Amino acid sequence: MQDHTLTTIAEESGFRRTGRTDEVTRLCAAFAAAWPRAVRSLEFGHSAEGRPMRALLACRTDPRRVPLLMLQAGIHPGESDGKDAGFIALREILGETAAPGILERTAILFVPAFNVDGHERFGRWNRPNQNGPEEMGWRTTAQNLNLNRDYTKADAPEMRALLGLIREWDPLVCADLHVTDGADFQPDISLQAEPVNQGDARLYAAGRELRDALIAKLAAQGSMPLPFYPDFAKPDDPASGFLLTVYSPRFSTGYFPQRNRFTVLVETHSWKDYATRVRVTRNTIVGLAELVATHGGQWREETRQADATAARLAGAELVLDYSSGWREGASGARPDTVGASGSHILNFPGYAYTRKPSAISGASVTVYDPKTPEIWRVPLRDQVSPSLVVKAPLGGYVVPVAWASDIGARLGFHGIKCEPLPANRSGLRVEAYRASAVHFAAAPFEGRMRVNLTGSWQRETQDITAGGLFVPIAQPLARLVMHLLEPEAPDSFAAWGFFNACFEQKEYMEPYVAEQIARTMLAERPDLGTQFALRLKEDTAFAASPSARLDFFLRRHSSWDSHYNLYPVFRVDELPVSPPSAA
Repeated sequence: MQDHTLTTIAEESGFRRTGRTDEVTRLCAAFAAAWPRAVRSLEFGHSAEGRPMRALLACRTDPRRVPLLMLQAGIHPGESDGKDAGFIALREILGETAAPGILERTAILFVPAFNVDGHERFGRWNRPNQNGPEEMGWRTTAQNLNLNRDYTKADAPEMRALLGLIREWDPLVCADLHVTDGADFQPDISLQAEPVNQGDARLYAAGRELRDALIAKLAAQGSMPLPFYPDFAKPDDPASGFLLTVYSPRFSTGYFPQRNRFTVLVETHSWKDYATRVRVTRNTIVGLAELVATHGGQWREETRQADATAARLAGAELVLDYSSGWREGASGARPDTVGASGSHILNFPGYAYTRKPSAISGASVTVYDPKTPEIWRVPLRDQVSPSLVVKAPLGGYVVPVAWASDIGARLGFHGIKCEPLPANRSGLRVEAYRASAVHFAAAPFEGRMRVNLTGSWQRETQDITAGGLFVPIAQPLARLVMHLLEPEAPDSFAAWGFFNACFEQKEYMEPYVAEQIARTMLAERPDLGTQFALRLKEDTAFAASPSARLDFFLRRHSSWDSHYNLYPVFRVDELPVSPPSAA
């Protein structure tokens, strides 16, 4: 007979309903009480509204000596499949009615409700394009942040707490449990694994092995799994086919490869009924646990080798961004145009549909007929190419003291090693990045005004004050270091607007004064007259702009702010040590 203290509201309601955070509290306590030698109930942080964040750690040996599978559910609380399926799967694994014996060979860390505040914002129409449960939580946190855009910047207290859990337990594989948005088709789940397209290339074979073996397990149980997330190339247009997106590290799918670890983005299909979705997610969790128990030892050894390789990346070229058709921009929107990445024709199991102009919106709208299966012959654009390649510094990065407290704390959230500089350094040889073009976003995104920078690193000297930070490239998280500190990387601290004040001009000169200075400079430097005349001839926009013409001289005057458009993080070839004192 089933112990009802261990069952979910979803099960007891016939999968019409899902529980809230009080259920998570109850079940975590009940699991720890039922299996005291195998389960630990952990409180690992608090939300913005002060709610406790809970996790279960299940293992029948020392969890630090075996490969660890992390199950992250409820990052988007409306997508509650992972929470309910996680409790069901874990109960069956602990009771050995599923995957018997695996907890001697692996550990499972289960986060049932990552976004606990969003979990409590319950409503019937929080996911209007999803078939059940009757009510569910809200996508964002109480601070209106989408946690699956927060891995790198770590603004949310929930993300900082989760990163602490990751630092402590170092999961080998993280499964991020979601439900799709959008179209209607036959497949009931998609699985996008990494490293397969990004991260250490020597982990790609293991990443594909993980993905393909899991797909085979699910297919044998009657599912129709996809090996990619089904993004249409054009929104709401099945005929446009699909795009493979290589996710940047603001997302879980892009974050874990930068830590040299595996991740699986699990997306059940929103239009399948809730009982089906929970069952398929449960099967995915059990299948993953079996695979980690079987192959985790070898995969863990390969990740350790990747850690060692990352610590030797000084001077190597790293890919920090990819071209795969689209990249979420400052507004989070996707363009309507299809990227030029390579494609092939896919026989995709969809449903019959029509596309007709809508009298409401005026646009074409898709109407699916789920009673009529049909094969869509559509392109799958799954060939990606590097769009940003950067050579790693030989030594690392220096963060000046003015920024050291904030940036040092944020690096610490990720477990990145850095050390304070004990003494002043005058005339330190560095590479400095100066922006030649700065484009601020027109609207905030995830609470920040993002910025796109164009510029270059140049050799120069800088005076560095004691208390600044040295961030060595020689560490296992070197890939993540570069994603955070290279200014043009899509999820760098610079891109997220942490240094926007550095790209604002703060000192000005009245035009009548600038005119006088320009005339004096022309008189003293005839070469400037030649350059100015040539610019007037070749650049009509410049010639037509009084401010640009004056700016030509001001940028060459000694009063010009040398810190304007200077990115306040420097690259160095070696650890900046204090010069020896004179005898």
